[in-house]
Amino acid sequence: MLELRNISKRYGETEVLKDFTLNIEKGKITTFVGANGAGKSTVLSIIARLMKSNTGQVLLEGNPITNIKDFEMAKKISVLKQTNNLNVKLTVRELVNFGRFPYSKGRLKKEDIESVDRALEYLNLIDIQDKYIDELSGGQRQRAYIAMVVAQDTEYILMDEPLNNLDMKHSVQIMKILRKLVDDLGKTILVVIHDINFASCYSDNIVALKDGRLIKSGRACEMIQQDNLKEIFDLDFNIQEVNNNRICVYFK
Repeated sequence: MLELRNISKRYGETEVLKDFTLNIEKGKITTFVGANGAGKSTVLSIIARLMKSNTGQVLLEGNPITNIKDFEMAKKISVLKQTNNLNVKLTVRELVNFGRFPYSKGRLKKEDIESVDRALEYLNLIDIQDKYIDELSGGQRQRAYIAMVVAQDTEYILMDEPLNNLDMKHSVQIMKILRKLVDDLGKTILVVIHDINFASCYSDNIVALKDGRLIKSGRACEMIQQDNLKEIFDLDFNIQEVNNNRICVYFK
């Protein structure tokens, strides 16, 4: 289990995360929602040890993550950051190979190559594995980065706005892949996304932040309610049932 206990984060006098406590359910998609600046990305960065909290601690299977060695941490939690800029020219396969670094230290063994092959096949990238990353479309590029995460083979996957700069078709494609990672491989995914309808249709659990505080969390079906969404986003919502999904129409 992944547990966050009384996490706070300050930048100077500004407190961007305030006494945040949460248990993450294993084998589920937990989506973080809220306005810009609510603290969503900060939560993921602290879990991933990309930044330190000022107070509180994160526990992984009961152990503080600060006590886990870097290479062991990389076998337990993988991260897809909001922006992924490469300054070197890499093919899709070369990028996905990086996912095996915690195990291979750069010297791929047979089992590492097999893991990379599985990841490329799972993300339907075999046909373009020799193409360079900068030659790909936005959707293909995002699938390549997700394949790197799949090859890393961690139980916990953190994704910060994986739908950024993607059109509707590629956004749906990515969310279906995340759903498959949970349903087929039993992964636990924490994802920050802005589109409330993607959160509604693909999440198991939704966590809502506002002004650095956890204000509501629960099952997606429980969270997608007019009163809840009004409190989270300060907008009026009209919720419709479409193919057993709750679709949110929002307006000012």
